[in-house]
Amino acid sequence: MSKNRCGWCLGDDLYEAYHDLEWGVPVYDDDTLFEFLILETFQAGLSWITILRKRENFRKAFDRFDYKKIANYDQEKIDSLLQDAGIIRNKLKINATISNARNFMKIQDEFGSFSKYIWKFVDGNPIKNAFKSPNDIPANTALSDVLSKDLKKRGFKFVGTTVVYAHMQATGMVNDHEIGCFRYNEV
Repeated sequence: MSKNRCGWCLGDDLYEAYHDLEWGVPVYDDDTLFEFLILETFQAGLSWITILRKRENFRKAFDRFDYKKIANYDQEKIDSLLQDAGIIRNKLKINATISNARNFMKIQDEFGSFSKYIWKFVDGNPIKNAFKSPNDIPANTALSDVLSKDLKKRGFKFVGTTVVYAHMQATGMVNDHEIGCFRYNEV
């Protein structure tokens, strides 16, 4: 028997696996939160499936998303990333990844963890929405506007409200699975 899934992921095995196993599952560990933040920033202006297909390449290129290493990247490393056909070779996004890693650690110092910082925007609990179709799901919300503004104030780049809302969805801060999806009540 086939499972009823959210309409946005249908027809691609990689998309469906990501939907079934990761999307919307609450994430509280900083390493995974950083990975999704970086992937979302690279996704800006592109489709998520493009990023998913390059995810392993990103992991290799960016030292498995080790923000402590990324924060110390030098020009030689930046130049090698700009030559890496396995990732999105956007100089602004690569530089933003480095500065975002530094700012990520500043938030850890201030709040004890990035997780404590980001989850405070939803009082530590996922928001459970009730959308019937992908067309009902917003690209951003008033809450993603607030979080985006705060991240920008802290020096983050490529964290517009749409990117931030996608991050909130991916990391389970909001449950935007359609109500008919088998994952709706599971996450």
